[in-house]
Amino acid sequence: MAVLPIRKVPDPVLRQRAKRVTSFDAALRRLVDDMIDTMRWARGVGIAGNQVGVPLRVCVIEIPEEEGRVRVLINPEVVSRSGTRELEEGCLSYPGYRGNTVRSERITVRAMDLRGRTFTIKAEDDLLTHALEHETDHLNGVIYLDRLTSKDAIWTMTEPEPAAAQAAGE
Repeated sequence: MAVLPIRKVPDPVLRQRAKRVTSFDAALRRLVDDMIDTMRWARGVGIAGNQVGVPLRVCVIEIPEEEGRVRVLINPEVVSRSGTRELEEGCLSYPGYRGNTVRSERITVRAMDLRGRTFTIKAEDDLLTHALEHETDHLNGVIYLDRLTSKDAIWTMTEPEPAAAQAAGE
């Protein structure tokens, strides 16, 4: 397993819509393991394939309060979302900044596991809701800057911030 370089804005891979995974093999398992290592090293909540330069529809999420429970989502698609809420957000691909964004209150995502089995995950008004939307956005070439409440709703962190705090929702 390895820590992969995290791509930063304005790297064009972050704006690409990631491609569907079609092979559920050892290479995919190795990529997921490396993504988990990278996310943990950066002290993030989640990371998407294109953030590590691999434009495949793969993301991993680990909510801090659920330490050790990593959600692996292959080919995730948002099935439904409803409600809105304003949140403070950051991103591993845009370190040192935070911004106010509008996100959904409820979200349902359909995805596959590492064996290619389909499952559905629902979340409501919590960090998982935020992370699911943030990571599926990444896989669609959307970054949180696109979700700012206004062009002025972003600020530079005044002191060094742990990566985990930078990555709220990620």
